[in-house]
Amino acid sequence: MATFILSLITLILVFYVLALVVENYFVPSLENISQKLKLSSDISGATLMAAGSSAPELFVSFFALFRPSDQQAIGTGTIVGSAIFNILVIVGASALYKKAKLTWQPVIRDLIFYSVTILLLLLTFSDGKITFLDASLFVGLYGVYLLSFKQWKRMFPYTIIDAPFENEPSKVLTESKIQQFTETMVSRMFISAKNNPKRHIYNFLLSILYIALLSHVMVESAVHIAQFLNISAAVIGLTVLAAGTSIPDLLSSIHVAKRGRGDMAIANAVGSNIFDIAIGLGLPWLCILLTKPMLAVATENLLSSVFLLFATVISLLFLLIARRWQIGRKAGLLLIALYVLYVIYQLQTIHPAL
Repeated sequence: MATFILSLITLILVFYVLALVVENYFVPSLENISQKLKLSSDISGATLMAAGSSAPELFVSFFALFRPSDQQAIGTGTIVGSAIFNILVIVGASALYKKAKLTWQPVIRDLIFYSVTILLLLLTFSDGKITFLDASLFVGLYGVYLLSFKQWKRMFPYTIIDAPFENEPSKVLTESKIQQFTETMVSRMFISAKNNPKRHIYNFLLSILYIALLSHVMVESAVHIAQFLNISAAVIGLTVLAAGTSIPDLLSSIHVAKRGRGDMAIANAVGSNIFDIAIGLGLPWLCILLTKPMLAVATENLLSSVFLLFATVISLLFLLIARRWQIGRKAGLLLIALYVLYVIYQLQTIHPAL
């Protein structure tokens, strides 16, 4: 019991510190690097910013591959569960703050590629075996996605108005003395880049180190919790870790939505999901398959969630078309309610009597 309580407290603390590091230091440093490289908002959002918001999931997926075979699904479960959280909770929460009118051209592009990515995941999960070719297809698909930007914009011209970037730590997480103490301790690890933009590179590298360390601790804590509760690693990944690693995404999306840019919040949530699956799964698989011919993945707790994810994406597409690319509070509440039902469903797979 003591190990369980310690693991639970550690997990909650890691979620909080991870949110601070990603939102206040990692993402701002990536934004600055993007501006220095003069990347377009599309390319920046799909590469650097997607990598920033999805870094916890990527590291969790990577570290999980070094666990025993019955625990490796915790990484895959986190990626799939995070994708469901993003498409339901983040899109839903963003819509609650202000009715958003979406720029349909990039949304259509992202939903098409996202649907293809999910179908590829279903095909890969069908036999529970991952090969080097499978992993290469995921990474290659993401490359095709990036290359499609210029051609798609030529075929369907559109303009995206960037929201002004605020290089300030979020005030969402500053309430109690414990929170203030934790935030102060984290901030002392980093260098203020307000007057010296070059220090964004330092913060970027240090952020990666801390995200990797926190993700490792997260995986270890989640494994202990799963063992104590006698539930599969995949279910812990699909629910607890998925929500925890998505906290930075949720906070930043709500922050943007409050500034009247709900369209940007929703578009980023959908677009980053492509990175989650294609790179968050494909890249760790590719690395580990350099040393072995095949990787077995326990998919019995994952297939239903992947099917649900695909159905949700298709339903969201039809919802947006029916509402002429506008999404408001009613739709937001519906999406959040669907996620609650999904969590209840996952709990029932653990304890059918619930």
